[in-house]
Amino acid sequence: MCGIIGYTGSDGAVSKVLCGLRSLEYRGYDSAGVAFFEGGGVRVIRSPGRIASLEARIDGAGGNSRCAIGHTRWATHGAPSERNSHPHGSDRLQLVHNGIIENYAALKEDLLALGYAFASDTDTEVAALLIDFYLKHEADKISAIRCACARMKGSYAFGIIFSDEPGRIYATRRESPLIVGVSGEGCYVASDVTAILRETRDYYRLGDGQIAVVDADSTTFYSAEGEEIQGEIRHADWDAEAADRGDFEHYMLKEIHEEPIAIERTLARHIRGRLPFFADDGLVDARLRECSRIRIIACGTALHAGMYGRMMLERYARVPCETEIASEFRYRDPILSPSDTVVLISQSGETADTLAALRLARAAGCYTVAIVNAVGSSIARSADSVIYTCAGPEI
Repeated sequence: MCGIIGYTGSDGAVSKVLCGLRSLEYRGYDSAGVAFFEGGGVRVIRSPGRIASLEARIDGAGGNSRCAIGHTRWATHGAPSERNSHPHGSDRLQLVHNGIIENYAALKEDLLALGYAFASDTDTEVAALLIDFYLKHEADKISAIRCACARMKGSYAFGIIFSDEPGRIYATRRESPLIVGVSGEGCYVASDVTAILRETRDYYRLGDGQIAVVDADSTTFYSAEGEEIQGEIRHADWDAEAADRGDFEHYMLKEIHEEPIAIERTLARHIRGRLPFFADDGLVDARLRECSRIRIIACGTALHAGMYGRMMLERYARVPCETEIASEFRYRDPILSPSDTVVLISQSGETADTLAALRLARAAGCYTVAIVNAVGSSIARSADSVIYTCAGPEI
């Protein structure tokens, strides 16, 4: 999965962005790039391969830059290469992108007909040039971003800088996570909290369709309708050391060894007088007694946890329980009843298929319970009740 990091604040923005990119290396990537303000304009440097190759190309450039965006790419549209690495854009803007624009081919045809030329094979360049087009026809940048995004199908998290606004980053998302971090020395845009932990643990989580305007000492948020709104600041309850590999050979081994303490932390919050207690999470006994069937929906390893949960629930609660992979559940037109309790499991709280299954269950009147690790994530915000797993940063 691609990684995004942006910073605006003091000198050394490029170094801070490179540090953030290294924190996101665990996601896997095939190329990397940065864009930064320098000498009255925006400079872009990209490279296939590892971040070390990008650093060699940068070779100290942008040392005095106060604003930069960076990206690690996992190829989807176009082979791994310098021309397909992010950022992409025009003389007016540069953009980094996580996600997939599903209708990029049709949008590209429209832009070609309007006289635009393309320098890459990516869906990301289509998104950047579509925003560029609306810059010429809308009153302001917020409107241009909103109009462009309204025409895109699929998922995205964008970090954008405009050449005529040095020191400012715009950010928006749909079904792909994006946060805004704040510190005493500047502000950040990132795809994951782990990218900014060494600098700050305070952050905002953008909702679908929301837009953030990020300056060195302030952030402004807009709703999907373009109205200014108040963001809700959050605080990560783990620090940079929690995201380090420590003395373990690899992250998975570290996380395996952390399982006992993660389970202890999670269960300790839900024991009162030696009995389970979930009322603080909105999950009360009266509501559970109304449940005639439990459905556990998840993907990947979360689904495996759900299979074990099904066995335990049927053995001890004697309530019929089913598990299903979210990607099948959302498309097969399942028979749902308001007496069903639907449990959604997702480490990130942003798993697209699981989020779609949650919305389907809520539309059918089911009671929904999210089991997630990421506080304030999309699934956590959308479910009737949420139980956090207290597992620390996802690596």
